[in-house]
This record gives sequence, C-alpha cells and structure tokens, in this order.
Amino acid sequence: MTDEPIKGPASYFPSIEKKYGRPIAEWKALVRKRYPAKHMELVAMLKDEHGMGHGHANAIVAHTLAEDAP
Repeated sequence: MTDEPIKGPASYFPSIEKKYGRPIAEWKALVRKRYPAKHMELVAMLKDEHGMGHGHANAIVAHTLAEDAP
C-alpha cells in the first residue's frame, strides 16, 4: 500500500469537514436531495444556502456526481 496523496475533489474533504463542521456524507446527501439539478445549480445551492466557498462546493458536487454517474 502506498502513501500517495489524495488527488482531485476528495483532496478538499478534510478542510471542508474542518471548516464547515459536517461530515462529507452529509454534504453529499444534501446534494443528492436536489437531484436532478445541474452541476452549477448544486454548487450555487451549497454557496447560497450554506455559505460554502466555490472551490469547496464544486469539489463536493463533482465528487458526488461522479459517484452517481451511470
């Protein structure tokens, strides 16, 4: 097993949890409740309703949509 650094959207997850005080699973659940909204609509929701920064919101949305892609 290697200790390679986490890359991509997941690299933001520790700082998101620390800054906003909720586990990533809760943020992903909020995103999934808004389906079938588009990517940027979901980003805007996290920013407008939860005060999240753009980069953090985008990371959560991108990772969640990638997980749920067919």
